[in-house]
Amino acid sequence: MLTGLAGLAAGLTLGAGRPSPADPSPRSSQPPSKPHPKHPKPHPKPQPHPSPSTPGLVFIGAYTSAPGGGAGSGPGTGNGTGTGIGLASYDRRTGRMTAAGVIEGVADPSYLALHPRGHTLYAVNEQQDGTVTAVRLADRRILGTRTTGGALPCHVSVHPSGRWLLTANYLSGSVAVHPIDATGGLAEPSDVVPHLVPPPGPGQESAHAHQIVTSPDGRFVLAVDLGNDTVYTYRLDPTAGRLTRIAHVSLAPGAGPRHLAFHPRGRFAYVANELDNTVVVCAYDPSTGDLSPGPARHTGSGSGTGGTRNYPAQILVGKSGRFAYLANRGHNSIARYAVEASGARLRLLNTVPVDGDFPRHIAFSPDERLLFAANQRSGSVTVFRADPGSGRLTLSGAPYTAPGAACALVRF
Repeated sequence: MLTGLAGLAAGLTLGAGRPSPADPSPRSSQPPSKPHPKHPKPHPKPQPHPSPSTPGLVFIGAYTSAPGGGAGSGPGTGNGTGTGIGLASYDRRTGRMTAAGVIEGVADPSYLALHPRGHTLYAVNEQQDGTVTAVRLADRRILGTRTTGGALPCHVSVHPSGRWLLTANYLSGSVAVHPIDATGGLAEPSDVVPHLVPPPGPGQESAHAHQIVTSPDGRFVLAVDLGNDTVYTYRLDPTAGRLTRIAHVSLAPGAGPRHLAFHPRGRFAYVANELDNTVVVCAYDPSTGDLSPGPARHTGSGSGTGGTRNYPAQILVGKSGRFAYLANRGHNSIARYAVEASGARLRLLNTVPVDGDFPRHIAFSPDERLLFAANQRSGSVTVFRADPGSGRLTLSGAPYTAPGAACALVRF
């Protein structure tokens, strides 16, 4: 159920775990019509882009069961607006966010993903009995909730084909695949794969899958596991929806890899290590799916605010491939890196205070002129202007209040 401005984005084209150790339209069945043989095939009509004056939309994932948790509520109110996924409009020039309601009935939607065709939103329900929920965006109807076959699912993504949903179960250390039907709804898992090898890293009792994504060319699926310091490469069967492991690479013992992001050219991936407070550049072989880690790089955090430790979270690379950004939890900053040597090297440029506590997730607006940070402990979303030439971030206005904020998925 949607409360608030239910029709805000009906006409817009729409494209997102677990507390860290520091946390106490269907395709038509009709064949396409053929052009008359005497006439050339018509060019497709260009899709209009929304006017800069048209507001964008932010979906806010949150820990709704945490004390004070809930979906977005807007500046200064300090109160959640219900259990579910928060909605906020944003000014595409200034980044100012305005409350736009809640998609209710979705518990602990800590990470969000959108179907490639934009018609369905997916959310993990990060609870002991892990589930994932599909929401049809045309009318905000919940299409159903399915088990993930594991505990505390903390990440979800959609395969570029739009046919498979991929989920990482943190506590049980496994990854799951769900078939997606023509309506965007989900079937029961077609595969659940536990990370049994190698054994857990130092101080870990088991594997802890933290992210699962598809390689830029769509050939492989990669899963990042914090518990055993490993990134796995799988091949996804496009018919059966089953994963076959073809490679894995281990990072430094105790590194605690959390998330990775690919360079747009697809030859390098950048891994944020939550436990040893580093970032690693990995060469990526698109023919085999193999990763080759380079030396660990610093995060610019030093010690966290008040001497607390820093736990890197989301890492983000711009479409130009010139800059990368890292959310630093504890230091409460965003690190900006220059991407050099065609993607092979990161050079730390500076860090910017996030004006919030524990930035769990960062995301660009589609034009990459704004960057949004979801701050879990302060229950807020901060917006920055991003200079396209220098990559420099400038704070834009006061943070938007969003209790339990864990993820911000931004669209026009």
